[in-house]
Amino acid sequence: MLATHAPPSLIRPLLFFDFSSSLSTLSESLSPIPSARLLRFRPRGTSLGALTTMSGVITVAADTSSSEHVAGNWYSVPDLRLRDHRFMVPLDYKFPAASYKISIFAREVVAVGKEEQPMPYLLYLQGGPGFECPRPTESSGWILKACEEFRVILMDQRGTGLSTPLTPSSMQQIKSAQNLAAYLKYFRADSIVNDAEFIRVRIVPDARPWTVLGQSYGGFCGVTYLSFAPQGLKQVLLTGGIPPIGDGCTADSVYRACFEHVIHQNAKYYKRFPQDVEIVRDVVTYLAEAEGGGVDLPSGGILTPKGLQFLGLSGLGSSAGFERLHYLFERVWDPTLVPGAPKRISSYFLNSYESWLSFDTNPLYAILHESIYCQGASSRWSAHRVRADHESKFDAIRAAKEGRPVFFTGEMIFPWMFDEVHALKPFKVAAHLLAEKEDWPPLYDITALKNNKVPVAAAAYYEDMYVNFKLIMETASQIAGIRLWITNEYMHSGLRDGGGQVFENLMGMLNGKKPLF
Repeated sequence: MLATHAPPSLIRPLLFFDFSSSLSTLSESLSPIPSARLLRFRPRGTSLGALTTMSGVITVAADTSSSEHVAGNWYSVPDLRLRDHRFMVPLDYKFPAASYKISIFAREVVAVGKEEQPMPYLLYLQGGPGFECPRPTESSGWILKACEEFRVILMDQRGTGLSTPLTPSSMQQIKSAQNLAAYLKYFRADSIVNDAEFIRVRIVPDARPWTVLGQSYGGFCGVTYLSFAPQGLKQVLLTGGIPPIGDGCTADSVYRACFEHVIHQNAKYYKRFPQDVEIVRDVVTYLAEAEGGGVDLPSGGILTPKGLQFLGLSGLGSSAGFERLHYLFERVWDPTLVPGAPKRISSYFLNSYESWLSFDTNPLYAILHESIYCQGASSRWSAHRVRADHESKFDAIRAAKEGRPVFFTGEMIFPWMFDEVHALKPFKVAAHLLAEKEDWPPLYDITALKNNKVPVAAAAYYEDMYVNFKLIMETASQIAGIRLWITNEYMHSGLRDGGGQVFENLMGMLNGKKPLF
């Protein structure tokens, strides 16, 4: 869909940019890390290996135990063959020999008949933070296209899926909020990249470099990979995932840009579905006037006007999100079966609302969300602070009273959610500790990126609500050799929605099929 507000120079299906000429025990494992360390692993079977880190070189004995990697048998889904791998990795890569171990799960995917064929490897990094890789049910979309030439590795990032999943129930095994916060600091992009390197040298023949495809937050991890472990990379594909890389905490700049774009997305939504202006206002008024300022949710949480606005996270920024949001509000009210029965929000709506949030299955998304922007500085609930500057537009109760459209919010996590969302309530104190944490290790190395030698191709979506286009361009100008495909044909979910087109375009930019012009 073309952007009516885009400058004429950007309203084209494809635009390519080339920047090549520019620029032990659990308690022991929870000790603070003074700086991030990305390790260079040696292939299994060597005796001693130098583990190169950001702050120097340390020497450790290579672990030759077979228990660090267990591979399963091949099995099938339509047109694909799959094999499961499990790896035991250090929680804390600063002290790999002494650290508590966690399990990382990766699924190997090939086209039927190619199980034993020698092929290059492609690692897929999922968006998030806190979400597992997709589970293939057939050969379709980008996986179909990738399996034509690659052996695809779907790695569940630590804390997700089958990689020592951190769920509302499992995290409650850690009784202290302080210990939980100390544990969770090892679940960011620096550790994810170390996990990827751990896996690469154990499954890729001769530990050769592999291709990395990063979607959204997976792209953020890809840029961390480029910063600290480029020796493991043959080429990198980024889809809707180029992060801000400045020092300190970049969250404030992210949310300032995000709020402006969210306002624009709200305007577009209500232009598409003008009847929803009154419906959403009525729901806000109903919630505000309810006892306790909201209604009970099936899980035990509460739906308030602020919580209702959070539907914009999926509704305003993904493909078919506008339509899904509209159809959800079509069924917001129970029908009147008995004359005079009180008006009530339907159980259908309340259950659907909770299924949109995913916090009961993927709580890391909320707990670690702002930390992905932090390097040596705290976020201090950035989205909450930045929202205060826009409260005149995002105060839902005030908008309803004044007869204005109620604006939904976007990809933002607020502290009050840990009071209202049942799955997040046990982690309120830990979330506050992480929001105040200042000594976050680096996630990016600008000098390394400016001297990058790894081929990089990236899809930048002009309409992206989650990863701001202007911030994308600022970072891209600092990654040497990157080629950009700028399009407004797709939204943030273009890799999923475009079949194999997005993947094919990016590969074409790197293999010469999409020449510079």
